[in-house]
Amino acid sequence: MTNEQNTITVVDEQGNEILCEILTIVESEEFGKNFVLYSEIGTEDADGLVQIMASSFTPAENGEDGELQPIESEEEWAYLEDILEQLDDEEEE
Repeated sequence: MTNEQNTITVVDEQGNEILCEILTIVESEEFGKNFVLYSEIGTEDADGLVQIMASSFTPAENGEDGELQPIESEEEWAYLEDILEQLDDEEEE
């Protein structure tokens, strides 16, 4: 994961680098992890909607960016869905 302000570069399974916009970073005491919600830049559909992706990460101790890890449980997904709903509610206001 490379973080330059509000973007990250994600490497997919084929080794392709994908530039993504960071939507939010959440520190969760409940799970003892940090989560990042992001979307690939330039992939909006006709309605302006994007696919939102999520990963957990542990920040590197040396101040550099951490490595993304997959979401591990249904509880983590439910937590992140709640975060997305809150963000959506804030945008509507």
